[in-house]
Amino acid sequence: MQPQVWIEEIGRHDGETALVRGWVYHLRTMKKLAFVVLRDGTGLLQVVAVKGEIDDELFERVCDLTQESCVEITGTVREDRRAPGGYEMQLQSLKVIGESHDYPITPKEHGTTFLMDHRHLWLRSRKQHALMKLRHTVVAAIRDFLDREGFTLVDAPIFTPSACEGTSTLFETDYFGDKAYLTQSGQLYMEAAAAAFGKAYCFGPTFRAEKSKTRRHLTEFWMVEPEVAFADLDDIMELEERFVSSIVERVLEERRDLLENVLERDISRLEAVQAPFPRLSYDEAVKKLNDGGFAFEWGGDFGAADETFLSEEYDRPLFVHRYPAEVKAFYMERDPQDARLSLSVDLLAPEGYGEIIGGGQRSADLDYLLEQIERHQLPQEAFQWYLDLRRYGTFPHGGFGLGLERMVTYLAGIAHLREAIPFPRQIHRLAP
Repeated sequence: MQPQVWIEEIGRHDGETALVRGWVYHLRTMKKLAFVVLRDGTGLLQVVAVKGEIDDELFERVCDLTQESCVEITGTVREDRRAPGGYEMQLQSLKVIGESHDYPITPKEHGTTFLMDHRHLWLRSRKQHALMKLRHTVVAAIRDFLDREGFTLVDAPIFTPSACEGTSTLFETDYFGDKAYLTQSGQLYMEAAAAAFGKAYCFGPTFRAEKSKTRRHLTEFWMVEPEVAFADLDDIMELEERFVSSIVERVLEERRDLLENVLERDISRLEAVQAPFPRLSYDEAVKKLNDGGFAFEWGGDFGAADETFLSEEYDRPLFVHRYPAEVKAFYMERDPQDARLSLSVDLLAPEGYGEIIGGGQRSADLDYLLEQIERHQLPQEAFQWYLDLRRYGTFPHGGFGLGLERMVTYLAGIAHLREAIPFPRQIHRLAP
C-alpha cells in the first residue's frame, strides 16, 4: 500500500502521486468540477476532481461527500499559489473511511453554549485548531526556557493533604477514609525540590473551587511553577521578565502567520513585549488608582477593573510588587522595610488581560511560619513535612506560578479562557 503523506509535507511530493487521509473541511461543486478542501490536522489541501478525467461514478461520489466525512484520496500533487498551503491535488481515487451526516457545527453562527456543548467537535474548526497549536507552542517554549536555565522537572502530586493557600477554594475528596484535596498549586513541593536541585519546576493541572463565572477563571487549569534556591524578590522578577519575553519571542517566530491570519491578533502588541518591564509598588499602584478616580482602600487586593486600569498605559506586562501580607499566602516573606508588606509580586498583562503570574520570596523562618499556620487556622500536622524544610538547612528562596490558559488567552488576543484549553471545566460545565 502506498504510504500516507501528511498535508504539512505535501510540498515535498510536487509532481508525484500521493495518498492523503483526512476529513472533508469544505466542498464546492460545479457541473464539471468539484473542489474538496481536506484537513488532516497538519494543514489544509485543496483536491480538484474534473469530470471527464475521472469516471462519472467517481465524480458523483466526490460530489456526494459531506462535511467532516473521513476519506482517503490519491492524486497528483502540483504547486498552485492560489490554493490553501500553496499546493493542490488532482484527484485519481477516493475511498470513504467514515461517513458524516448532519454535522452539527455548520458554517452558520452558533451560540457559545452550543459550541461548548459540542467542544469535542468545535476543536476541528480553524480558530480552535489554531488556539491549540498556539498552546502547544507556548508549552514547548516554557519547557525549553526552563531546560536552558538549568531547571529540573519535578512532578508534584495531584492529591494533597493540605491547602497551599487556605481551604476555601479546595475540592475535597475521600482518600481511603482520610480527607484529601485536589491540588491548588505544586509550589510547596517545589520548595522541597529547590532544596534538592537548586532550581526546579512542576507543570501540570491545578484545581480551584471558586464559584466564579468570570472570563478569567476555570476550575481546572494548567500552571507552571519554577522555584529557585537563594533567590530574592528582585531575582524572581528578573527571571519572570526573561521567561515571558522568551515565550513571546518563540510564539512570534513560530506562529506569526497563525496569529495574524487566523486569530487576527495585532502582532505589534506582542512585538513590544521585551525586558525590562515597568514596575510599581503596591503603594504606588493604590495612589495611581485613587488619582484615577477609583475609591480603592489600602490593604485590599486588586480586582479585574483595577488591574486593567493599572496596566493600560503600558505596552508590555507590568510588575506590581510588595502587596500587603494580609492578602497574600501565609508563606510569603515579610518586607524587612515594612512588616505590613510581603515580598510578593504579580505580573499584569496589558490590554486588560490581568494577572498572568503570581509569585515572590518565601519565608525561611520556622517560627514565623508556625505563627502563620496557627493564625490562618491551618492544620499544623499536615504541614510538618513543609516545616522540615526550615528545620533542616533553611534557605532563602522564591518562585512563581504562570497560568498557561491566561498566557495563551493574552497571546491570542481572545476574550475568554475557556477557548485556551481543550476541554474547559467551569462552575456549571463538566462535559464534554
